[in-house]
Amino acid sequence: MPPRSRSLREIPGTDGQLAPSAGLLPAGLRDVLPPRAEWEAQASEGLLAAFARYGYARVKPPLIEFEETLLAGSGQDLADQMFRVMDPVSQRMMGLRTDITLQVARIAATRLRDAARPLRMAYAGQVLRVRGSQLRPERQFAQAGVELIGAEALAADVEVAVLAAEAVAGLGVGGLSLDITQPLLAPAIMQAAGLEPKQARAARRALDRKDAAELKAAGGAAAPTLLRLLELAGPARAALDGLKTLKLPEEAARIVADLDGLVRDVAAAAPDLLLTLDPGEFRGFEYHTGIAFTLFARNVRGELGRGGRYMTPAGETATGFTLYLDSVMRALPAQPVPPMVYLPFGTDAGVAAKLRGEGHRTWAALEKETGDVAKAAKTAGCSHVWDGQAVRKI
Repeated sequence: MPPRSRSLREIPGTDGQLAPSAGLLPAGLRDVLPPRAEWEAQASEGLLAAFARYGYARVKPPLIEFEETLLAGSGQDLADQMFRVMDPVSQRMMGLRTDITLQVARIAATRLRDAARPLRMAYAGQVLRVRGSQLRPERQFAQAGVELIGAEALAADVEVAVLAAEAVAGLGVGGLSLDITQPLLAPAIMQAAGLEPKQARAARRALDRKDAAELKAAGGAAAPTLLRLLELAGPARAALDGLKTLKLPEEAARIVADLDGLVRDVAAAAPDLLLTLDPGEFRGFEYHTGIAFTLFARNVRGELGRGGRYMTPAGETATGFTLYLDSVMRALPAQPVPPMVYLPFGTDAGVAAKLRGEGHRTWAALEKETGDVAKAAKTAGCSHVWDGQAVRKI
């Protein structure tokens, strides 16, 4: 006797997660099934629509290109995460992208080098990495983001930070917080205090580990100020008030003034967004050349996205933000699914069109039912059936 047919609602893994016992795909890769695949596509388009309202035009770089372009500049930081293949046409090594930001920077420096600045560009697509992380075990995941290239004003950082939060909130994610840092602040303090390179590396390591005892031993003349950076991490306004009481070298004072301006302007534009500041944080932001930020949601472990100011390989100032669709999807509330209406064989096409226009999803029988229509509808995964006069719940 053949096995009974099952609807999608009965099949394990249809929430988008591959059943662990399936063993069909390598670790870190998965099939995204209904209805999650549709929700993710809608979320991606929703983010791109929000970006477009701010004047960001969409670009679509290729999934694979010559590895030297993907490894230019800060791309070296992800060199060990790149899958490489030999191009049989050119006999040159190619790489599968690990991040889209650098591809957008390449487009700005080549195809759009003569376009007026600043450039506002948006993107969405899949990236692939050799290994996942503890917080994100997936090796393939979707990104969506923006790059604002050719603008040096602090207003560019404000615009990108506010846009990232607004775009995610527009999808229905609540409890958002933006954690702000300036990875050049601690190095500026160390340099002014005259720390030797070896001593500065030890102090940076202590900051990275949030180890006050190690920082006190390694920080030399800068130790008291660096220890205050550790202590001040928290709500942005309070952290800034504390920073202003410190006797800082000129460059560090300028950095704090920029942070103060960013917090003031972001708070005015997005009053519901919780702002925190970690003045000593730099881990993961090594290639940034200015203010950087990470977006979190109260009900989700890990970051929804991150961004900040950097220099493109062509030497242009840029500010960008990348959102991770897998994390954004985990932060979204449960999505309602419109009822699926079973249309018995021979249902008039006009009826089907009317139902779809009313927001129903329809499942039309392509062959005459051999038994009870309600049973056929349940087997197809439908919750409702057209009885010839109206939609009826099964």
